[in-house]
Amino acid sequence: MFIIGDLIIAVAKILDIVLEFYKWIVIIVALISWVSPDPYNPIVRFLRTVTEPALRPIRRIVGYRLGPLDISPLIVILVILFTQAFLIKSLIKLGYKLGGG
Repeated sequence: MFIIGDLIIAVAKILDIVLEFYKWIVIIVALISWVSPDPYNPIVRFLRTVTEPALRPIRRIVGYRLGPLDISPLIVILVILFTQAFLIKSLIKLGYKLGGG
């Protein structure tokens, strides 16, 4: 059973790293949106391509903008933080209970 526990812990840690990386990408996109970057810049296009699938559904629900601010990145970051605090920690605890680590 320890193999399953180790697997769950490894998956949880990798997911935590991916979520942390994605959180910083969302923050960078939010900061870049304040300066009106060149939309044809390959870095800007990559960042928008990566974040739009997460931001678009929230914009549809909440509305694109709340006054002058786009709050969809903030909501995505809060969802990521909740996922890290709840799901990741729960998976790691489950992995340890199954004999991992």
